[in-house]
Amino acid sequence: MGRRYNCAIVGATGMVGRNFVRILEERGFPVGRLILLASAKSVGNAIPFCSEDVFVEELTPEAFNRDLDFALFAVDGHLSRQYAPIAVSAGCVVVDNSSAWRMDEDVPLVVPEVNGEDIAKNKGIIANPNCCAAPAVIALKPLQEKYGLERVVISTYQSVSGAGNEGISDLEAGISGKPPSHFPHPIANNIIPHIDRFHEDGYTGEEVKIIQEIRKMLHLPSLRLTATAARVPVAYGHSLSINVTLSKPFELLELREAIKKAPGAELLDSPEALEYPMPIFAAGTDKVYIGRIRRDESWENSLNMWVVADNTRKGAALNAVQILEKVI
Repeated sequence: MGRRYNCAIVGATGMVGRNFVRILEERGFPVGRLILLASAKSVGNAIPFCSEDVFVEELTPEAFNRDLDFALFAVDGHLSRQYAPIAVSAGCVVVDNSSAWRMDEDVPLVVPEVNGEDIAKNKGIIANPNCCAAPAVIALKPLQEKYGLERVVISTYQSVSGAGNEGISDLEAGISGKPPSHFPHPIANNIIPHIDRFHEDGYTGEEVKIIQEIRKMLHLPSLRLTATAARVPVAYGHSLSINVTLSKPFELLELREAIKKAPGAELLDSPEALEYPMPIFAAGTDKVYIGRIRRDESWENSLNMWVVADNTRKGAALNAVQILEKVI
């Protein structure tokens, strides 16, 4: 038997935290000891892992004073800012799912299929990207490598699970005719063009994250890129409409082949058979599905495509576990 690694999950009782546990087991990650950490109100809760119950402990600075190799963080940014350095000081490599560290110059922001080599630059913390930035760079990377990118316009249609358990509860409540408790407006039978707080320029925090993170992961700090983010009444799976202007001419057949061969991507593009990416098919799966690829006749060297991925997996927990796999 090879080496096994002691892992902590911070925020273990939330949606992403529970997915961390599930995906570590599904992928057979070589866990030695699993430590589950959460707030005091969750202490004693049991979460199954590899046919055994693991009981939740309280998140405190002292919780990291044990032989831990990795810590997966699924908590708000302020808690990550507080506890991630403590975990690093205790000897952990931290993979953080919040936005706290993503744009820090000393912290690599990674999708392993796209910029896995950046992991080697870490100083103890590796950032997991935004749930739309991750599938977007999977789709854009093969185009960048083959043709170069001039401009990208992204519109996102994000499921309620992107807001955690509260988002799911709001959708269920809205279907039953009850008012929302998390979103600013009812989400059932509605689309809300507002995710995160508004900035003075009219963009939301979510849109800024998408723009900045894609640039960082593709190593294109000056890429002309804009985004609009909306919440839709879907439980799981984020969808993205992406318009791309390339640096040189392309043939659609050749471009589709480049996407088909891209790591992490699944080409699903047969309109004649009514086959194209949809959240209902992506939910619970690991691939980034890409389809509706067509030339944009309104601008030279441009195209449109439709991208869908499970935001709780490739957009969050799966990508973090893949980072751990790359580290070891």
